[in-house]
Parts: sequence; structure tokens; C-alpha cells
Amino acid sequence: MFKSPLVQFALKALGIFVAWYILYELWLLPDGRLDEWLSLNIIGNVSGILQLFGYDIYTVNRIIGVNGFSGVELVDGCNGISAMGLFFGFIFAFPGAWKEKAYFSIFGVLIIYLINILRVVVLTVTKVEWPSLFDFTHDYSTTAIFYLIIFLMWVLWVKVSETTIPSAS
Repeated sequence: MFKSPLVQFALKALGIFVAWYILYELWLLPDGRLDEWLSLNIIGNVSGILQLFGYDIYTVNRIIGVNGFSGVELVDGCNGISAMGLFFGFIFAFPGAWKEKAYFSIFGVLIIYLINILRVVVLTVTKVEWPSLFDFTHDYSTTAIFYLIIFLMWVLWVKVSETTIPSAS
């Protein structure tokens, strides 16, 4: 039963994700510095992008908004750290060379980071331009797109790693 490649992948991925969850929940989240740094970094980038599009922006810690409207707060769990941990688990659980896994993981984290910036831009603009759509956009559409991209990157990794895994025959 445990010899199946699918079962081995699932167990490895689960183990990596559980280890990441424990590390994050027991050490990184209570410490707060990593979440704070990443959230403020994202807010700064979103602010710059929205200003390029002519929006009059305000920021207060982890809140970004357009003057005259309520803002969007980037709370722990919405800054992409959990998604990065999930992505690492999928990449490092699947067979492949460690060097390629490291490079692809860096690439993937950068993509997740950029997609999250775009996600917060969309949410901030939605809050101003189409406030009745904000909850739907936040809860469903941007989240679905975010995780779809992570899944597609994992599929890309599977295709890339097939070229680096020696044949069993």
C-alpha cells in the first residue's frame, strides 16, 4: 500500500504541510514579524500600483484604501504565507532533483507573491468601484484564481520534473 507513488506523494506532502503548519502556528505566527513584514511589503506595492492608476491612496499599518472609502486590511492568512507553505509541500513531496526543486520553489514563491499583490489591488478597487461585489470577490473569485495558479504551477513542476527523474525501466 505505501509503495504506491501516489500514496508516497500524498504522505510526503501531508507531512511537509503538517510540519509547516506546526512551525507557522507555534513559532512564526505568534512571533508576528514575518507576517507583519510581508503584509506591509504587499501593502506598499499595492499602494504604488494604485497610485499609478490615479487612485488617492491611504495606508494605516496593514490597511490600504482609497480616500473617501473604507479600506482593505491584509490580515494574517491573507498575505500568502500559507499558500507558500502548501506550494513548498507539493514541490518537495514530488520526485525530482533537489536543485531544481529549490529553483522552482523560489520561482513559485515569487509568482505567489506577485499574484497576491494583484489580488489585493483587485480587492481594493472592487471595494471602491463595485462595493456590492467585494464579499464575493474576496471569498470566491480571487481565492479560486489564487489557488488555481498554485495548482497550475504544481502541474508545471510535474512536467518539468519528469525530465529530471530517471526512468524506472
